[in-house]
Amino acid sequence: MSYLIDFVLHIDSHLVQIVNTFGDWSYPLLFLIIFIETGAVIMPFLPGDSLLFAAAALAANTEYHLSIWTFITTFLLACVLGDSLNFLIGHKIGKTLSNHSWFGRLIDKQSLEKAERFFEKHGAVAIILARFMPIIRTFAPFAAAGSGLPYRHFIRYNLTGCIAWVFLCCGAGFFFGNIPFVKEHFSMVVIGIIAVSLIPAIASAIKAKLGSHKEKSQSVKHGLAIKSQDEEIN
Repeated sequence: MSYLIDFVLHIDSHLVQIVNTFGDWSYPLLFLIIFIETGAVIMPFLPGDSLLFAAAALAANTEYHLSIWTFITTFLLACVLGDSLNFLIGHKIGKTLSNHSWFGRLIDKQSLEKAERFFEKHGAVAIILARFMPIIRTFAPFAAAGSGLPYRHFIRYNLTGCIAWVFLCCGAGFFFGNIPFVKEHFSMVVIGIIAVSLIPAIASAIKAKLGSHKEKSQSVKHGLAIKSQDEEIN
């Protein structure tokens, strides 16, 4: 886990090592990371936004001879195919898989429940929104399939979300990743990217908690009012 944290926080340095070691094979390796992040269901902790940003920043640097359009194509295929596999797993197996005695332990059920509530609240549009939310995006296709959403509807929203996500993250990395300040404070930029991407999930959780507290308060007041009426009658 410590290596994973180090990989995420210093992803620029690790990507340079990968590119120097594997050359053009770096494209399929990064494809696998993004594909597994959503496709495998059990690995939502793999880097997503920061990986796209860092890879695009390297592509903007002529020293590494990397193609930004190859990266964009690679990441688009990875997230669309990964989400489709995730949807297929949710459609074919669904709750049976998450409740399995062995496999169920590998799934973060709390995050899955959050994704299900997020999907129930926002409907199919949640598929687009979830693409910009770490952890939630891994479980959104699974939750969508479990809700009975047809794949033809899922893929339409999924393509929109993936295209927007890849172009936004890669565009930001390509145009801003090599600014001296960004390069010198890349770890802080990565933390900032993660923090910003978590804001919708945090806001949604706070809103849900406040709503629950309000309902509880109203329920208590209603109970007191009924009790008061009973006392007056008696």
